[in-house]
Amino acid sequence: MASKVYFSRAITPEKVLQMYTLLGKQLPGKVAIKVHSGEKGNQNFLRPDFWKPVIDHVGGTVVECNTAYPGQRNTTKKHLKLFDTHGWSRYFPVDLLDAEGPDMVLEIPGGKIIRKNYVGKDMANYDATLVLSHFKGHPMGGFGGALKQLSIGYASAFGKAYIHGAGEPAKIWTANQDAFKRAMADAAMSVVEYFKGNAVYINVMKNMSVDCDCCAIAKDPCMGDIGILISEDPVALDQACVDLVYASDDPGKEHLIKRMESRHGILIVEAAAELGFGSREYELIEVE
Repeated sequence: MASKVYFSRAITPEKVLQMYTLLGKQLPGKVAIKVHSGEKGNQNFLRPDFWKPVIDHVGGTVVECNTAYPGQRNTTKKHLKLFDTHGWSRYFPVDLLDAEGPDMVLEIPGGKIIRKNYVGKDMANYDATLVLSHFKGHPMGGFGGALKQLSIGYASAFGKAYIHGAGEPAKIWTANQDAFKRAMADAAMSVVEYFKGNAVYINVMKNMSVDCDCCAIAKDPCMGDIGILISEDPVALDQACVDLVYASDDPGKEHLIKRMESRHGILIVEAAAELGFGSREYELIEVE
């Protein structure tokens, strides 16, 4: 069955909230609002004031995890300072899920590459999630959207190395790239199952560089903005974003497509669909 994906060409903070309301999904209990805090020096990440209307409406807690590579987000002290510098903690309650160990371990009995996912232990405090993603390129993943946020994004620092290494953290930068993509799909499935359907996913196709928001020095956007998409299905959502890039008449899309194809980025969507927690078939519903 095709999943519903709502799409608006307008990109404003108010439109994000309008589309969340249009979806009509109620998130129960305590809501973890997954964002990307943005590496220090990155010019492309979506700032807290952009997300403020929808976060205020939902009333949840902004959550993130530490990174597994050098920078300003690889220790709790530095990451919390950057949250303050970037303005997140000025507007919202913030929870760095893996600020202190030990990690929570999510079992993945149906995983194709990994059978465990390591996430911040504070994840146990939440009943639902709103996943706010900036769709753009990625140096290793090809592109980053909802599935990346669910996998690498929700993983602890150790969990990120575990996924990147396809189950062998020591191989964080040397593991087989297709195995890495499939490990991301495994990890994403574990988070989807943890929240038991209590989740909403929003992708914003703006400031689309070939690089991720995790890059301190990222390339400037290579193509024009496309829009906002929202769904209860993260697989359909990412597939719709990929399709919109290919369908664009912006000549700059070739840079992003080259990045996606050279890294076999679509494999995470294919692997997620094979695991059965989402569908690549979707109905794109455009809203004014």
